[in-house]
Formats: sequence, structure tokens, C-alpha cells
Amino acid sequence: MLLETNSSPTAPRHEMLQAGLDLLDQGITVFDANLCLVAWNRPFLQLLEFPDELAYIGAPFASFIRYNAERGEYGPGDIEAQIAERVTAARNFAPHVTERQRPNGRVLLLRGEPLAHKGFVTLYSDVTEQRYIEHLTEHQNIQLDERVRRRTAQLENANANLRRASEENERIAAALRRSEERLRLINDTIPILIGYVDQDEVYQYANKGYSDWYGHPEGGVTGRAVLDVIGPHVYSQVRDPVKRALAGQQVTYEYQMEREGQTVFARSTLVPEVTVDGKNLGFFVFSHEITEQKRMQAALVQAQKMEAIGQLTGGLAHDFNNLLTVIIGNLAALQDHRPDDAEVNEFVEPALQSARRGVQLIKRLLTFSRQQPLEPQAVDIGQLIVNLGKLVRRSLPESIAVSTDLGGMTLHALVDPGQLESALLNFALNSRDAMPEGGRLHIAARAVELSTDAAAFDVSPGQYALIEVADNGCGMDATTLARACEPFFTTKRLGLGSGLGLAMAYGFAKQSGGGVSIQSQLEQGTTVLMVLPLAKPEPDVDTPGEDAALPAGGELVLLVEDEPNVRRVVRQQLIDLGYPVIEAEDGVQALAMIDQIPDIAIVVSDVIMPGGLDGRQLADRVLLSQPDMCIVLMSGYTDEAEVGSDLPVLAKPFVRQDLARALRAAHKEKP
Repeated sequence: MLLETNSSPTAPRHEMLQAGLDLLDQGITVFDANLCLVAWNRPFLQLLEFPDELAYIGAPFASFIRYNAERGEYGPGDIEAQIAERVTAARNFAPHVTERQRPNGRVLLLRGEPLAHKGFVTLYSDVTEQRYIEHLTEHQNIQLDERVRRRTAQLENANANLRRASEENERIAAALRRSEERLRLINDTIPILIGYVDQDEVYQYANKGYSDWYGHPEGGVTGRAVLDVIGPHVYSQVRDPVKRALAGQQVTYEYQMEREGQTVFARSTLVPEVTVDGKNLGFFVFSHEITEQKRMQAALVQAQKMEAIGQLTGGLAHDFNNLLTVIIGNLAALQDHRPDDAEVNEFVEPALQSARRGVQLIKRLLTFSRQQPLEPQAVDIGQLIVNLGKLVRRSLPESIAVSTDLGGMTLHALVDPGQLESALLNFALNSRDAMPEGGRLHIAARAVELSTDAAAFDVSPGQYALIEVADNGCGMDATTLARACEPFFTTKRLGLGSGLGLAMAYGFAKQSGGGVSIQSQLEQGTTVLMVLPLAKPEPDVDTPGEDAALPAGGELVLLVEDEPNVRRVVRQQLIDLGYPVIEAEDGVQALAMIDQIPDIAIVVSDVIMPGGLDGRQLADRVLLSQPDMCIVLMSGYTDEAEVGSDLPVLAKPFVRQDLARALRAAHKEKP
């Protein structure tokens, strides 16, 4: 709704600009120095729910304020005072940004800017669903201020030139010029890329933001073909939406492009311009950048991946440890009952070793998902590498030569030995995959003093043990190297790699107070450097009799375990230790048996059980009524800190000697 002269040659241009304004999501008003309405668009009336008859050329600003006050927009109070306050503030013609919540719950952002010779232009935006991009709006408001100052200066210069013409011509020319400049200012300052394309796919209009986005000078887009302006790469992505828009369909889509050396993303909406008789004249383009939104979406997907692996490993750990409890318990019992049978031990010992490696695997997965604490100790790095070298040598083909350099000195680091061994083995296997035709693998360790170079490992300056695993394989390019430690990222064919190996090693190093740095170039090989905090070797402590079997006291044990196979193994271990045993399948049944059988002296219970009463809750209930009761908790998942008590916690899987030590600990806690 603009002040215009139908006979003016610029009338079609005004109509085109007005049509574009009416299609915007933002409302726009322009008031002159007398606070009379000069221009507006339909979204303004819709956003503030004003009737159409309220808006006309020359409509007083106060009439809109009165309408709002009378329908309670400004809350309780004297209506005339509310009107006077806002009209007085408007007459100051000062820039202002206000935000208010309408009675219908929508939040509107009002931005007013003064124009030359007083008057002001105001933008009305519905920001209810757009608070997450406030930082972008703030940045663009700064640009708006700068552009308003620049355009205002241009208007002042134009007005000075016009004043030298005749008074009547000056009035007409100034009015037309101000109208055009105001509309141009509005289009150039709003944070949207606006363009208009005709049926021949030629731009007939583009605002400054649109030209800047594609790297063209202001005004350098109009009259050029779409393909010429946006380039073949972007055009291949938008060709289909353009055809659909020219066929009369409104289309919204996303595309990406290279801009200033970076990949950026944008979302566009194409709105066809259709005449009354159904002829499509072309379409308007409304675009805005969504690069930051895409980055946040990618970060969210990455976090969801990490959460998924954590939930997966945590959920499986309890079941796997129950299975391993049965396997290890039966194998250990068989070995104890047939200690001199070499033929039996020939089969039992490898099976036990494999089952124990399964225990370590579960621990490593839980460590990666932050559900299992590390067990750091002073590890002899050199001895660990020597022992690992034998395993590495068997895992590599003969075409790969393996060498080590331990510096001829004893080096200790405070780490979990199982996790360190797993990380180094993963590095070695990655090197193997990078050398399908053979090559060299070198493993070295030495003490280093990190100062300014500590930033490469994201650690504090100090003394560290440095472990180096280097190969002369195919190497990695910069893009692959940047994502090497990203969970689930792998360059191996489907089924040959999970993408978790380096991520788990990196997580282990950070948990241990160290870090990992990877250096690689295509066809030049890869070097993985890991630093870990130095430690002094732990002195050997002789604790004779610690593992001696408990004397059979004959105390009655209540075994509470929901898994029948696990219950059978633990029952046999207790019997072998000299304890009579009765059993319960869940906490509710165990409580009933404790109330009915006063001879129960010890409770051995699983932590996680069905039936609404877990092991911890069972222990609390028992100790409340019988504080002298000895209780040992078993867990295949929850660590001791999570149990939240001082009770002995026996981690599954375990053997008879572990159970004996747990029972001893429970007895020591009682007077």
C-alpha cells in the first residue's frame, strides 16, 4: 500500500515492489514527519490484527495506538494516558527496538528507524519460533544500522540537489525519490535475500543482499540469466524447484555452495506471481542462510550417535557378564576339581583365557561409553610393549617388518593397562590395513617434557610418557585426518571397520589425563603419538595369606539371583567354601525368607533384579531391621560408586577366590 501516481512511469516498478512486500513474513509501515501513514503491507495488518479500513494513506499514528489500547494490548490503565505516552515517544523520531507479547501469545519484534526530515520506517516480525537465531539477528541489526546511516546520507544529498529545482518540481520529484529509496532501503536492510525471476529465467530484480551472496556488485544481477548468476553447481541443485515455480507451484528447498573457501547452506522459497487469469509471470525468490543451523544439526546427530553406543553397551554389559559368570565359574570349577588332568586343562585353560578377554572387552566398551571407570596403575610401558609385540607380530603378515625402540630406560605411566594395550593394538592394526602390500611398523616410547607443544595434545605442560606408532603406508589426506578420531567414521569398506577404534583410544587417553596427536600425509605414512602422565613404579606389597580360603564357619547364606544358571554357579562356589546355601529368585522373595528364617547370617545378592526391589534396596531393607547382617552385592554392570554404599561389591564375572575375598571383606566390616 504505497503513495503512487498511476500515470507515473515508475508505477509498475512500485507495484512489483509492493507485491514483494506483501509476500514477506514481516510487516512494514512508514510514517512521515506528521506521524501520518505513508506506506504499509498486508503482513503488518495481519500480525497486529488491524482491520483493513484502519490503514490508508495519511492515517494518523494515534489511531493505531488507540485501537490497541481499547482492546487491551497495553494492559490495564488509563487509555488516553497510554495513547499520549506512545504518541509523544514517536514524535522523538528516535531509533527503537521493542519486543512485546500480544494477548494471543505471539511475540512481536518491532524495529523503528528514523528517515530524513523526520518520519520513520518500522518492521514488525513474528519471532515466536525464531529465538534460536537471535545472535544472527543481532549481527544483522548492526548491518541494518550501518546501511540506514549510509542511505540516509544519500537521501540528504539527493534532497539538497532537488531543492535547487523549482518548488513544484522539487515536491513531486522528492516524493517519488523518497518513495523509491525507502522501499529500496527496506529491501536492502532486511535479513532476507530477495529476487524476482521472469518466465525466461532472467532476473528482473535482486536486492543488495542477494547480489552480495553470489559475489556480484550491487545491481549486477538484474537482467542476467539464473544459470549465469548462480553458476552450474548451484543451478544443478535448484533446476527442478525453478521449473516447478515457473509452473505455478510454491516451492521451498535447500542448497549448498562454496563461498569464500567454505561450504555454506541456504534455504529458499520460490513464490510464483500469477495473474487473475491464471498466467504465471515469474516468481519471487526469498532466501536466508542456514549454515549455522546445519552445523548444530550435525552436532546433534553426533551426540545422538555417542548416546546410542553408550546405551547399547550399558544395556548389554549386564547380560554378557552374567553369561561370562556362568562360563568362567564352571570352567574354574572344572579346573579346580581336575587339577592334575592335563588333557582337561589343555581345553579348559584356553577357554578361560578367552572368557577373561571377553570380560576385558566389556570393560573397554563401558569405558568408551563412560559407564565403567578406568583402573589406572603404574604400568611399565616398555614391558607392556614387549609383551604386545608378540601379539602384534602374530597379527601382521610377513610382508610387514616390526621394530621397537624403548630408549633403554624404564618408563612408567599411570594408566589402565588393558585399555592401553587395546589402544596400541588398534593403532597397529590400522597400520596393517594401510600397508596391504607390506611395509614397516615402528613402535617407540620415551619420556618427554611438554611445554608450548602441549597444546597439540590438549594437555597441560609437564612430563609425560610418549608412545609413537609409525608406519609408511598409504597415509591420509587433510579431510580424512580431521575426522580420524570421530566416532563411527571409517574409510574401510562396509563390514571391515566400525569407526570406533581411534575414537575409543582417544577417549581412553583423555580419561587418563593424556592426549593423542596424529600426523599423516598421502603416500607418506602415518604417525600416531600418545602422551600419558608419568608415574613412579608401585612398590611390591607382600600380603601373605590374603588369598587364603576362609575357614568354613557353617553360616547360612541366602543367595539372591534371578538368573538360574548364574545362581547355580554361585551356589556351588559357596558350597565349595563351606557355606550352606538357600536361594531366592528376587528381592521380594528374599525379604520373606529373611523374616521367616532367623538362621540366615549372610546375604549374597545381585544388584539388578526384576520384581521392583533391586539388590541395593534389598540391602537397605535388611540392614534397617538387622544391622549385623553380612551382605555382599554382585553386579555385572553397576560400579561401586553407583551402588552408593560401603557394602562389598563383587564384579561379575568372578571365581571362587574372588567370592571368598568379598565374604572376608563383609565379615571385616562387622564388629
